[in-house]
Amino acid sequence: MERRFTAEIDPSMAGEKATLVGWVHEIRDLGGITFLILRDREGFAQVTLPKKRVEAELLGIVKHISRESVIRVTGTIKEDERAPGGYEILPHEIRVLSYADSPLPLDPTGKVKAELDTRLDSRFMDLRRPEVLAIFKIRSYVLDTIRNFFKEHGFIEINTPKIVATATEGGTALFPITYFNREAFLSQSPQLFKQIMMSAGFDRVWEIAPIFRAEEHDTTRHLNEATSIDIEASFMDYEDVMRILEDLIARVYESVKRECEKELSDLDIRIEVPDTPFRRITYTEAIDLLKSTDNPEFSELVWGDDLSASCEHELGRLIGEHYFITDWPTDSKPYYTQPAENPEISLSFDLMHPRMELASGSERIHDLDLLISRIDAMGLNPDSFEFYLRAFKFGIPPHSGWGLGLERLLMTMLGLENIREAVLFPRDMRRLSP
Repeated sequence: MERRFTAEIDPSMAGEKATLVGWVHEIRDLGGITFLILRDREGFAQVTLPKKRVEAELLGIVKHISRESVIRVTGTIKEDERAPGGYEILPHEIRVLSYADSPLPLDPTGKVKAELDTRLDSRFMDLRRPEVLAIFKIRSYVLDTIRNFFKEHGFIEINTPKIVATATEGGTALFPITYFNREAFLSQSPQLFKQIMMSAGFDRVWEIAPIFRAEEHDTTRHLNEATSIDIEASFMDYEDVMRILEDLIARVYESVKRECEKELSDLDIRIEVPDTPFRRITYTEAIDLLKSTDNPEFSELVWGDDLSASCEHELGRLIGEHYFITDWPTDSKPYYTQPAENPEISLSFDLMHPRMELASGSERIHDLDLLISRIDAMGLNPDSFEFYLRAFKFGIPPHSGWGLGLERLLMTMLGLENIREAVLFPRDMRRLSP
C-alpha cells in the first residue's frame, strides 16, 4: 500500500486503510491501552493499541521500540477528535525499519531544553523538532517566492564563480585556498561578475548563492558562510532598485503569512506585512537623529563615522519599521559605488530592519576612468581587476544593484534569537562541523 503523509489523512476517511512511515515521537502505556505517536515531515498521527483488541505481537513490538526509531504502520483510520489531526490509526501491522540508540543526544519533543551549541552538535536530531523543521520549510517557500518575483520582473538567473582570483571589495576578509599551484579565494560577493553581465547585455540578473567572509565576528547575527540574494539591473538608478527591494520584502512577508500558516503556528508567531514604500532617511539625518537622543554614546558622532550595532539598534527603536538609510559617505562604500554631484556623498543605501541591516546596494560607476581612480583611492591595485575593468572598455550601460542576506531576512521575519537557527549547518569562527 502506498504510504501517505500524516497531513494527507483526515477524519472523513474513517474506515479506510492507510500506511504511514515516520519516527516514534512518543509512546504512552496507560495499562489497558497504548498510544504511539508517529511523526513525519508534515505532522503527527496517533497509533492506538487497545490491549484487548490488538494482537499480542504488535504490543510486543511497541514495547521494545525505542523513541526516534523509524517505523512503518498500516492500519484502519478511525475518527477521534482528541487525536492529532482528528483521527487515529488502529494498526494491523507495525514494522521497525531502523532502531534508534538510547539515550538520545537531545530531546526532539522540546520538553527538555538544550543550548544552541548542543543542538548544532546533533543537528540531525534537532532538525526533527517540528518548530525547527518549520523554519526550513518557510526558508524553502521564501526562496520559491523570490524566484517567482524575479521571473515576473524580467530578471535572468545567473551562477557566478565562487573561486576567484582577487578580492571583490578589497580588505583582508578573505578565505584563501590553494588552487593547483597558485593562491585563490572563496568569493565574498558576486559583485564583479554581476557588473560584467551588464556589459554582456543581460540587462537584469539575479543570483542566490553562498558568500564567504573571513570576518572575526562572533555574534548572534554574523556568519562566515551566508546566502546572498543579489540583483544587478541596467538603465536603473538606485531609487529604482530600492523599489524592487522593498516590493520583494513585502511580497515575501505576504506570501509566508498566507501560505505558511501551519509553520508559523508551529513557531508560535504571527507576522505582519510591512507597508511600502519604506521610510527613507539619509545618512546625515541618521547621524542627527542619533545625536538628538539623550544617549551620551551618540553625542560625539561626526559625519563620516560608521554606524555601530548600537547605533543601528537605537535607530531601529526610534523608527520601529523597515527603513532605508541613503546617501552614505563615498569613502564608507566600496570603490564601485557611484558618487553623487557632491563627490563626498554616494548614491547608495542600506535596507534596515529595526534589529539590523538586511541589504546594501547602490548605483554603480560605469565610467572606466572614474572606476579606476576609485580603486586607486581605496589603496587597491587596478591591475588586479583587469578582467573586470576590461568589461567597461567596450560599452557598459548605467546600472544599479543590491545584495540581501537570506538568513538575516529569515531571522528578523521569524523573530529568531540567533542567525544560526536559520542555517542547516552554520559556519562561524568556531564551527566547521557538522
